Amino acid sequence: QVQLQESGGGSVQSGGSLRLSCAASGYSSRMYCMAWFRQAPGKEREAVAIIWSDGKTRYRDFVEGRFTISQDTAKNTVYLEMNRLEPEDTAMYRCASRTKSGCTFSAVPYNFWGQGNQVTVSS
Repeated sequence: QVQLQESGGGSVQSGGSLRLSCAASGYSSRMYCMAWFRQAPGKEREAVAIIWSDGKTRYRDFVEGRFTISQDTAKNTVYLEMNRLEPEDTAMYRCASRTKSGCTFSAVPYNFWGQGNQVTVSS
């Protein structure tokens, strides 16, 4: 059974930085892509960034230039480096993975999900 274990959330002031980690285990086939999603109270879940196994990345406009998604294939871990955080970035962040093509900013295609880590940014 695939498991995605997240870590690294917390609370920071506006303009601060945090790094989230997502360690994958238990899969028999290679992850085709992994993504970070977030959901704030009262709002819909939204994608933040995607990284493919070949290292290609995509970002949503609202985090472009502030957030960086990266991976360490030897550790089966994906990271989300978040800089210049804003109160609007406050949300529960979850990583997700997919084992075949079709990775998009929609949550529907993703097979496996982490439990979520809270990120809180105060003004």
